[in-house]
Amino acid sequence: MKPYLLTALTVLTLAAAGPSFAANEAHDHGHGTMSGTLQLNAGKKWETDTPLRKSMGEIRQSMASSLHAIHENKLTSKSYGTLAKKVEDAVGNMVANCKLGTQADEQLHLIIADLLAGAEQMAGKVKQAKRMDGAVKVIGALDNYGKYFDDPGFQPIAH
Repeated sequence: MKPYLLTALTVLTLAAAGPSFAANEAHDHGHGTMSGTLQLNAGKKWETDTPLRKSMGEIRQSMASSLHAIHENKLTSKSYGTLAKKVEDAVGNMVANCKLGTQADEQLHLIIADLLAGAEQMAGKVKQAKRMDGAVKVIGALDNYGKYFDDPGFQPIAH
């Protein structure tokens, strides 16, 4: 099994225990406890690196290309599952290649928790949750990434 897939599976397993647990434990480098609230770095956006920008761009592209079908309530369960897998794979790559400073990494994990929670809903793994709500959660996480992380090429999804 590829290392990033194993990492993604580990993160997903931890995410099932709850987004805040996944955010704190899934990719722990000994950072300590997180606040649980996204915030800027003394008024500035957090740094990013190439693997993070690439992975977030891939998630954004996947979600944007499905947006019309999501809005029209025409995305099939299978397509939601495929979309969820794309999100999970990109998150696995992100986690495997993490090179951010401690505080930026802690903030990123809040976004990762929302991405994974949304992917679980899109995959149909959360009882009583609509797959569309999972897509909304992922798009919200992408919006937060754009607000809190310095990625000059990233454009939020207009929805």
